[in-house]
Amino acid sequence: MTPGPVDLLPPLLRGHTAFVTGGGSGINLGIARAFARAGANVAICGRSESRLQAAAAELTQLGARVSYSQADVRDPDLVEAALERTANELAPVSIVVAGAAGNFFSPAENLSPKGFRTIVEIDLLGSFHTANAAFEQLRETRGSMLFISAGQAHLPFALQAHVGAAKAGVENLMRNLALEWGRFGIRANSLVPGPIEGTEGMKRLAGPVGEQVWTDAIPLGRFGSVDELAAMAVVLSSPLASFVTGAQIVVDGGLGLSGLGSLSSAVANAAALDRGAV
Repeated sequence: MTPGPVDLLPPLLRGHTAFVTGGGSGINLGIARAFARAGANVAICGRSESRLQAAAAELTQLGARVSYSQADVRDPDLVEAALERTANELAPVSIVVAGAAGNFFSPAENLSPKGFRTIVEIDLLGSFHTANAAFEQLRETRGSMLFISAGQAHLPFALQAHVGAAKAGVENLMRNLALEWGRFGIRANSLVPGPIEGTEGMKRLAGPVGEQVWTDAIPLGRFGSVDELAAMAVVLSSPLASFVTGAQIVVDGGLGLSGLGSLSSAVANAAALDRGAV
């Protein structure tokens, strides 16, 4: 059997403590797993106690010391408490991943202020709350701040105005922190996932048109895996990237190279048919 990208990782993160928001499931749990396999101790936070418990048990089996906190990133006090708990139970964090995110489809004309605000609060304010609460620990460890972004930050996509606005803010926040916090030895970068198989987000995005329409639009002709994305998160958070800051690393199989116009139109048209629009 051919080893996957995570299987090839050496213990790059031995001695590090990582904190991952939204770490109870999906891509963020995959990143937490990769951190554990690379030797880090791992703290995760999220809104679901049952998911966090299951994820913590899995990470412990991988050999990591683990801490978890039930916390909604929209509440800065809860995020700060989760990071304090991490420092007390494990060690001051040297790797922080702002991964918690929300998404749903909506035509812009039907998007409610509440719906728009919810995504901005989770994705953008949640990222700021995480970075802000982690600053003192990251300054102590001269650590790495990694934001999980999205292609919608730069390439407009139908029914995703709220997500694009929020993620564009995340990208700008990342660059500003890289500029301002470099003097403290803190690196800030973003990771931009493309279509990742087996994730809730991809199921929603592929649902209106089917997977084949998506894979036809990807130059590599397939979806990526959580492990492929997670391996890049390890590299960016490790000493291998010690002189990399303010960078946006795209892991999308080349999807964004020719723009998203035809794919975006296909999704919009399928959604319109579902709504009974002409």
